[in-house]
Amino acid sequence: MKVTFLGTGTSQGIPIIGSDHPVCLSEDSRDKRLRVSILISWENATYVIDCGPDFRQQMLRAKCTQIDGILFTHEHADHTAGLDDIRPFYFRQGNIPFYAHKRVFGEFKKRFDYIFATENKYPGAPGVILNEVRNNQPFELDGVNVTPIEALHYNLQVFGYRFDDFVYLTDVKTIAKAEKDKLKGVKVLVINALRIKEHISHFSLAEALEFIEEIQPEKAYLTHISHLLGFHAEVSKKLPKNVFLAYDTLTITI
Repeated sequence: MKVTFLGTGTSQGIPIIGSDHPVCLSEDSRDKRLRVSILISWENATYVIDCGPDFRQQMLRAKCTQIDGILFTHEHADHTAGLDDIRPFYFRQGNIPFYAHKRVFGEFKKRFDYIFATENKYPGAPGVILNEVRNNQPFELDGVNVTPIEALHYNLQVFGYRFDDFVYLTDVKTIAKAEKDKLKGVKVLVINALRIKEHISHFSLAEALEFIEEIQPEKAYLTHISHLLGFHAEVSKKLPKNVFLAYDTLTITI
């Protein structure tokens, strides 16, 4: 199984428009972060988790020509605003499978109503297949068992996903013990670490490291990073030996 980090930034990305913060001015490519998303593939299967406003750029950069579906963590714009750019995949492949909480689909139908029109649908609009994800109900994607992991992003329910020995979690602030139990034995964990200072709806760096220590994966990667976490090169030196800052285009194999 191969995972490529398409984006590792927070909702505004790095650099932030108009910002003169030193991290935003950094010339280190690892400090330039598109909105958070991953590409996950195995054998002949390729899936994306989240489809933010940088989706088109991410697909071009990754030279991705086919996707078998998109899994969504939640409905916030930095995770969903690129939805219209599934059109090239739709034109080649047909309807694109989506996997998400039913609440997310409700939001899609309001924001992207032309995609879900049942009468006089515009011929250029893409088509999708909606697959509802429910907590405590694992599902299979091309021979791989996927377990939803429920967490809270402040007071909004979000889903993370476990693919065999790999877990992807983002926009997490709190997570119940029963959900943590689903992470036992995981080899690679991806978790959000927004900044040094505590935040109302995201793990801080200290909270993310505490969570990693509790779960005990073989390796952990931090994502959904803001400029306020600091320079990639400097923060990396301070992390435990099995914890790494993810960066855009990083590819790992599980």
